[in-house]
Amino acid sequence: MHNKILDNINEAILLFNNDLKLTYINTAGEILFEDSARHLLGKTAKDVFGTNTQIHHDLRLCIECNESFFDRELTLDLFHRKITISFSATPILENQKQPEVLLELQQLDRHLRISKEEQLLAQENISRMLMRGFAHEIKNPLGGLRGAAQLLELELQDNDLKEYTQIIIEEADRMKALMDKMLGPNNPPNKVALNIHEALERVRQLVQAEISDMIIIKRDYDPSIPELKADKNQLIQAFLNIVRNAAQAIHDTGEIILRTRIYRQMTIAGKHHKLTARIDIIDNGSGIPPELMNQIFYPMITGRSDGTGLGLPIAQSIINQYNGIIECISTTENTTFSIYLPVGNVDD
Repeated sequence: MHNKILDNINEAILLFNNDLKLTYINTAGEILFEDSARHLLGKTAKDVFGTNTQIHHDLRLCIECNESFFDRELTLDLFHRKITISFSATPILENQKQPEVLLELQQLDRHLRISKEEQLLAQENISRMLMRGFAHEIKNPLGGLRGAAQLLELELQDNDLKEYTQIIIEEADRMKALMDKMLGPNNPPNKVALNIHEALERVRQLVQAEISDMIIIKRDYDPSIPELKADKNQLIQAFLNIVRNAAQAIHDTGEIILRTRIYRQMTIAGKHHKLTARIDIIDNGSGIPPELMNQIFYPMITGRSDGTGLGLPIAQSIINQYNGIIECISTTENTTFSIYLPVGNVDD
């Protein structure tokens, strides 16, 4: 019963023995460290926390002095990411056994993430309303314009003049196609059992064929991710929009990393999911300008002169259909788009 309770609380719980080797970690701890208990158990505090010597020092003092230690805001550098936590270390002495130390970690970034997630969902709702309203307003006069051009073409005898009406018709069709693209998929998704890596591999092959050999697309897949029910073509479209953006952000040489991981007990848009697949698309390109970061999921927002600004809003719209969400972090070193897709209950 106590394991069931510990695995369903949001705080990370870690237990270290007298030698500061990890003997227990709950599900929230696995999520925090993005690693499995099977891989972490038996590691020393130095191995678990890396360069964060303050925690290692406090754990040692906790055992030696039999005193609890607290820290409300501590930044941890966990290899490829930084997080802010509050922690408490409590010594445990039982029946003359070797002392142990119980460590409780609460990720403060979680609250910031929930706030950011709410903002992204609000953006998606606004974007969808804007795109639908704008597209319908444009498509109505386009139909009349195209019809008038066709009637005019029937009245014209001069073939040279008919070329102009053909231009009008072709441009009207092009604009209509753009409006249809803004509205997103019209057909209901054809959900089938799908391995997420099948869609990613298809995208990798497509983009690798389009770009220079000096840009390398690397894979870092977690084979333990179970199948989910989804429309393969829709997911390919969402991933393709992001990976192509990543390739276009790289000048001359660089790399794109496609990384997948499984998360447990995750909440997205206020809905709890036992299992969630996280797909990271990472590039070491020029990054996203800070002034655009809060607007990238709005339609028609782009940092490129030849961009339409529709790729990311469409990708977000597709992922939202599966109760998922796309988040982005961009620095001068790399840009990471993280796609969260619930596994096992996407039909809910």
